Amino acid sequence: MTPTKWVRIWNERLPDVPLTLVAVSPAEAFDVLRGGGADAGFVRLPVDRTDLSAIPLYTETTVVVIPKDHVVAAVEEVSAEDLADEIVLHPLDDTLGWERPPGQPAFERPATTADAIELVAAGVGLLVVPQSLARLHHRKDLTYRPLSDAPESRVALSWPEDRTTDLVEDFIGIVRGRTVNSSRGRSQAPAPAAQPKRKRPEAGGDRRKPAARTSAGKNPRGGSGGAKGTKGAKRGKPRRRS
Repeated sequence: MTPTKWVRIWNERLPDVPLTLVAVSPAEAFDVLRGGGADAGFVRLPVDRTDLSAIPLYTETTVVVIPKDHVVAAVEEVSAEDLADEIVLHPLDDTLGWERPPGQPAFERPATTADAIELVAAGVGLLVVPQSLARLHHRKDLTYRPLSDAPESRVALSWPEDRTTDLVEDFIGIVRGRTVNSSRGRSQAPAPAAQPKRKRPEAGGDRRKPAARTSAGKNPRGGSGGAKGTKGAKRGKPRRRS
C-alpha cells in the first residue's frame, strides 16, 4: 500500500493526533489487527467477518515481473499462454490464491515474495504478483507487464469490530473520500424536534371588538343612539311627489 494521500489528509484534519504506519506482510496483517498492534489496516480479501469489519476499496491489476532484457518486456500485455514455456515462481506467501500459476513450476517454492524477486533478478524464473507488490520490490534491472487471464487481488480496509472508535471512523471517512463537513458515521445524539412557529396575529384579527356603550347614547356603528325629539320612532322614507 501507498497511503501517502490519506496520511496527508489525516495530518491536515487531526494535527494533534499522530498517525503511525506499521508495515507488515500480508500473512501477518490479520494477527496484528486482532492483537491490537494496529487500529486498522489494509488487507487482501477475503476477510474473516467473525471479529473483523472490512470495506472493499479496489481490485489490483495482476502483473508478471521480468528482467528488463526479457523478450516479454517488448509487449504491453502478457497472457497466461505466453508464459507456457517459462518457469514461473510460486512463493509460499502468494496473495493471488491460485493452486498453480501458469508456466512451468520451479523445483522449490521460494519462502517469500522478496526471495522470489531475487530469483527473477538472477534469471531463474518469472513471478506473478499484484501490481503493488511489484512496485514494493522495485529494482532497476526488473520491470513488469499486466497479465490477463489471471486471478485478481481485492484490497480492503479492515479493523476489529469491537474497537470501532471515533478515530477509526475518522480514518474510514478519509479513505472513503468524505469531506471534512460530511457525516463520518459516528453515533450522534438525535437533533431536537423542531418547534412549531407561532403565527403573528394580523392587525385586528384576534382582537375582540369593544362592547357597545349604551350609557353614552352611542350604538356600535358609531351613529346616534336615537333620533332627537322622538321616542324611538323610525324616520320613514320621503314620499315621491307625483
